Amino acid sequence: MGFDPNGILSRIPAEQRLNVFALVIYIPDPLGRFLDDLRRELVPGCTPHAHVSVLPPRPLTVDWRVAGEQVRVCAATWAPFDIVLTRIRIFPITNVIYFELGEGSPEMFRIHAAMNSQALEFDEPFQYHPHITLAQEIPPHQVAAVNRRAQELWDGYKGPRSFRATRTALVQNTLGNCWIDLAEFSLGAVSV
Repeated sequence: MGFDPNGILSRIPAEQRLNVFALVIYIPDPLGRFLDDLRRELVPGCTPHAHVSVLPPRPLTVDWRVAGEQVRVCAATWAPFDIVLTRIRIFPITNVIYFELGEGSPEMFRIHAAMNSQALEFDEPFQYHPHITLAQEIPPHQVAAVNRRAQELWDGYKGPRSFRATRTALVQNTLGNCWIDLAEFSLGAVSV
């Protein structure tokens, strides 16, 4: 996903916005910055904002604010949790190179199941698999080399390999395939 790091595109007119929404957890720095730099090296020209998708892209049949209220209520009941990156893998069929999640993966499955309902429900084309995308839409003959380079860079990284998930963001795609933030929601805003 390409993201709007400076918020400039949040002023995109409605006719430029697509009916395609996702729910993500952004990865804070320094790990997030490393992942963004890694992705830019692997896929030159992309504008990443490192994240884990709670809900992959989907259309909405209601106004995004209605869906946002559902996210707010649901997110408030989930306590913040840690997410650990484990190993680099490749999805079959799509050849997407990604980070597998260790700790935090069970929570991601539970949050996805809770959020993928009511206004946000969507029959996703692939079974949900929480991950962090590193490279996609790579020519098939380059996948092995891109995967090797990703592994080399990850092996040389000396910073944190985990982060605390405390917030989620509802994002929307645009005609330019840039994702804009619509709203953020804190996890665990109410006691359970």
